[in-house]
Amino acid sequence: MSYIALATLVVRDYDEAIAFYTDALGFELIEDTDRGDGTRWVVVRPRGTGHGSALLLARAKDDVQRASVGAQAGGRVGFFLHTGDFAADHARMTAAGVRFLEEPRHEPYGSVAVFEDLYGNRWDLLQPT
Repeated sequence: MSYIALATLVVRDYDEAIAFYTDALGFELIEDTDRGDGTRWVVVRPRGTGHGSALLLARAKDDVQRASVGAQAGGRVGFFLHTGDFAADHARMTAAGVRFLEEPRHEPYGSVAVFEDLYGNRWDLLQPT
C-alpha cells in the first residue's frame, strides 16, 4: 500500500461544496459523475498534486449523516493542508472568504493557521519547516 487515495467528507450540497473547495481553497475537480440515483461521485484534490490523497465529497443522505456535516472530527482539526508558500496561500484564501480562526503562528514545526471549511470542519493550513 503506497498512499490513501480518498477520504470521504460528508457535505450538505454537492455544488456548494465543489464551489468552496475549487474557488476558495484552489482545489481541482477531478471527477463529478452522476450515479443515476440522485447521488454523484465527486472528487477534489489540491491543485497540482497529480495523484495521491483526494476528498470524496458525499452528500448527506439521512439525519445521521446530516448531523455529521461540519463535525466530522468532533470539533478538532481533522484535516491538514500543506503548502509550500504559506503567506501567499493564506492571503489568497483570506481574499476568497475563507474564515481563519486565528492569526498565523510560527511554530518549530512550521507556519500554521486554523481555518474552517464552509460547514465548520477545522483544517490546518501548514507550511512545514
